[in-house]
Amino acid sequence: MHNGLAPRDRAGASCEQRARAYCDWIEQALDGYLRDAGSASARLLSAMRYSVLGGGKRLRPLLVYMTGEALNVDPRHLDAPAAAIEFMHALSLVHDDLPAMDDDDLRRGRPATHRAFDEATAILAAGALQPLAFQVLATDPALAQYPDTQTRLISLLAEACGASGMSAGQALDMAAERQRLDADQIENMYRLKTGRLIRASVLMPAACPPPADAAQIGALERFADCIGLAFQISDDILDIEVETEDMGKRRGSDQFRHKATYPAMLGIQRARQRADELLDTGLTALQSLGGRAEGLCWLARCMVFHRRQW
Repeated sequence: MHNGLAPRDRAGASCEQRARAYCDWIEQALDGYLRDAGSASARLLSAMRYSVLGGGKRLRPLLVYMTGEALNVDPRHLDAPAAAIEFMHALSLVHDDLPAMDDDDLRRGRPATHRAFDEATAILAAGALQPLAFQVLATDPALAQYPDTQTRLISLLAEACGASGMSAGQALDMAAERQRLDADQIENMYRLKTGRLIRASVLMPAACPPPADAAQIGALERFADCIGLAFQISDDILDIEVETEDMGKRRGSDQFRHKATYPAMLGIQRARQRADELLDTGLTALQSLGGRAEGLCWLARCMVFHRRQW
């Protein structure tokens, strides 16, 4: 399925080189899973592919692979978690863009899925990506001899996306429009809407063989919680400061919909300070993992500062 530099050939490569290899690797994996998905409707499958393969930084799969590096996990055990995470992220973007949600016409510099197709097809495509994510985890040949691992991976992903995770965060986000929240309320919303899937991206490799110990899991949990918050805060700053053509989506959409965001409620300067604080705390949590976490630290900085270096 894959061509080019394999992630397992990472010795001596820079963080940027490894990130590029991982992105190429997961892009081909996503394409392969979608080709094998099967569909009685060519239009439905086309919308699924459009939603998933339309660009993006692949930050969550990169978190899976870079965390795997830090824990010395065989990369072959990470393909399924990385793909499943990205399928869930893609469906969340399709939902976010719908008129009933954020009503955005652009995503990644091109028409959102419901504009490229239609609302019903977009909803069905997102709905089909969710079971595909769990199917990938349940049937991956590399994980077949580790049924307990598969169960744990499925559980982590379900927890991240359900009523105590991403879906709950989206509900809070919608309810908060035209409302004034304090910093704690905004951060709670961020932790659910954005942070839970980022947390799963970091904890799923820890469930792969060889499983991480309690101290490693604790460090990764602290890191993921901080980076998820910092990433969303910096993303909200970009919505104010960066032009539409650079963002790939409409500039100022949060302001237009009167969304409760950190910079809107507390100012850009305070928002930047909070993101920097969270990044520092998250990186400190990784110190116990030693030099193997170099790639994960590098990726965290890229995420918070929104630098695309690969």
